[in-house]
Amino acid sequence: MSQERYVDPVAQRYASSEMQVLFSPMERAKTWRDVWIALARVEQKAGLPVTEEQVRELEKARNEIDLERVAEIERETRHDVMAHIHHYGELAPEAAGIIHLGVTSCFVTDNADLVLFRRALEMIENRLLLAIHDLGKFCRQQAHVPTLGLTHLQPAQLTTIGKRASLWLQDLVDAYRDLVEFRERLPLRGLKGTTGTQATFLHLCGGDGAKVDQLESDLAGELGFDRVFDLCGQTYPRIWDHKLASRLTDVAIAVHKAATDIRLLQSWGEVEEPYESTQVGSSAMPYKRNPMRSERLCALCRHVMTLAPGLGQLAANQWMERTLDDSAQRRVQIPGLFLALDAILIISRNVFAGLGVHDDIRMKRIDEHLPFMAAEELLMEGVSRGGDRQQLHEQIRKHAWAAREAVVRGEKNPLRGLLEADEILSPVVAALPDWDAQRFTGRAGDQTLRYLDQVVATLPQPSEDHLTDLKV
Repeated sequence: MSQERYVDPVAQRYASSEMQVLFSPMERAKTWRDVWIALARVEQKAGLPVTEEQVRELEKARNEIDLERVAEIERETRHDVMAHIHHYGELAPEAAGIIHLGVTSCFVTDNADLVLFRRALEMIENRLLLAIHDLGKFCRQQAHVPTLGLTHLQPAQLTTIGKRASLWLQDLVDAYRDLVEFRERLPLRGLKGTTGTQATFLHLCGGDGAKVDQLESDLAGELGFDRVFDLCGQTYPRIWDHKLASRLTDVAIAVHKAATDIRLLQSWGEVEEPYESTQVGSSAMPYKRNPMRSERLCALCRHVMTLAPGLGQLAANQWMERTLDDSAQRRVQIPGLFLALDAILIISRNVFAGLGVHDDIRMKRIDEHLPFMAAEELLMEGVSRGGDRQQLHEQIRKHAWAAREAVVRGEKNPLRGLLEADEILSPVVAALPDWDAQRFTGRAGDQTLRYLDQVVATLPQPSEDHLTDLKV
């Protein structure tokens, strides 16, 4: 690779080779040929002027692609699709006259895009499943491990580490299900003609509309689709590009939330992303262990999140049956979406599979605040023993504020001692069970395990991709 020309850093540094190959010029050209071959097959089957020998010649030449020759022809024609048609015809001369019969450029570009998008979605879904299962293992391991809950980023009731991580997990699972649903209902553009009227195919089929419908249905089957768009202009409705981007963006949003929480937890020393023995945290401060992978996740997720609005603008600005101002934008943004999300999920898996918990710091943070967590239980116990709720509340409040001031000064939380020394409250404190953190996590652990057993366990088993190692 030349180091003297700009290279997309998402592809160069982060995305998998598989996703890069899928959106490469060569794979795009091969997919175009798949669409042309499928067209020739269904036309031959329908009795249109296409022979079986011509179909076989197209099939034989399918992988003989010289992109330099295509570029040479395009410099003359100023038309990328026609350049590919001419080159294909050079390699399959007996079939040259029937390549692209009855269709417009968007027939091959749009149908091929939809084929590629579906393949890319399948790759993303598998990577997402891998990340889900890795995070699920962490949730199960930490299901009943208490930790300080935080609302407004301030200490609140205790939860468990597994329960907090299960919130990240649930967002990812919901995003996965939405992706699958979107892919399964993604239609093929089909045979719609230059303005979507199918006028050319109506002519080729002798005015037989039912024959046109059958032709389109057969084409969808050849390309692995079970439905086509009911209506199109020249292109498939570009709002579907925005729908696609939105579903991919949901994954990025879910990962960003998880990565943000991990960054905060690592700043307090409670949870830490994986860190290699030779890794450098800072060029100036050798002691640093920065959450660089989670930070990278947030950066790439924000990149993905910026793309959906642009594709919405694209869809909104398609004039009448079509304009060509969508082409350049789609070539850049849609592959960019998939490459970035591919990278996000590879990094996510690396982080989720290597998350560590520092129990000493976790317990120190709990011990600092646990007496405050017991205050509500103390109040309820005092009332049940015949005490005045408002009087008890005021006594507890005064001691709690004094204890808080001590904690702010860096001292150990003195609240329990203050309560035990209080004449009114000491009998109530003595009646309470031991102040074990586990008693204050509610159903957090059980909720986590139930979600893992009843929801995550029902998801398909992913195919291993062996891509947990990062490029950088």
